[in-house]
Amino acid sequence: MNAAERRTKITHLLAQADKPVSATVLAAQCGVSRQIIVGDVALLRAGGLSVLATPRGYVLENSSTPTYAERRVVCRHGDDRLLEELYTVVDLGGALIDVTVEHPIYGQICAPLHIFSRYDADAFYAKLQTPGAKPLCDLTEGIHLHTLRAADEAALDRVTQGLLEKGFLFSEEKQGS
Repeated sequence: MNAAERRTKITHLLAQADKPVSATVLAAQCGVSRQIIVGDVALLRAGGLSVLATPRGYVLENSSTPTYAERRVVCRHGDDRLLEELYTVVDLGGALIDVTVEHPIYGQICAPLHIFSRYDADAFYAKLQTPGAKPLCDLTEGIHLHTLRAADEAALDRVTQGLLEKGFLFSEEKQGS
């Protein structure tokens, strides 16, 4: 298959997937190297296809009308509470879509998370345990934003309240602490 056919196949495989698909899996299905797939995905993105890279693989962003609610929250905590924050969100029915920090040189840095369960949280946390790996919030003394997603506003209220009760939400009163 030529490059155009391969990118069509990648698009089809991602559209049919009900969970993230790794570059390694796509490479095996297309008979090419992982690096070829990474390049193909970059070209698909440049062509306007909304492909997100998550810790567990690629997902095709659904452009139809969302059937969920989203909210951005500002959080602050140390590395020792990162997994607790993730568990709080997913245990209360939410998902962490991304993390954003404000860098003094680069400005806003946003990275996809797509954490929908404890399994996803554990997989993300395991990657942070590799030598030299640090979460983005280390750049900002623990301050970061999350886009949260849930089935409806009531679920988002529950998640936000849980984060507040556990002291994860950042407020002006906490700036001195």
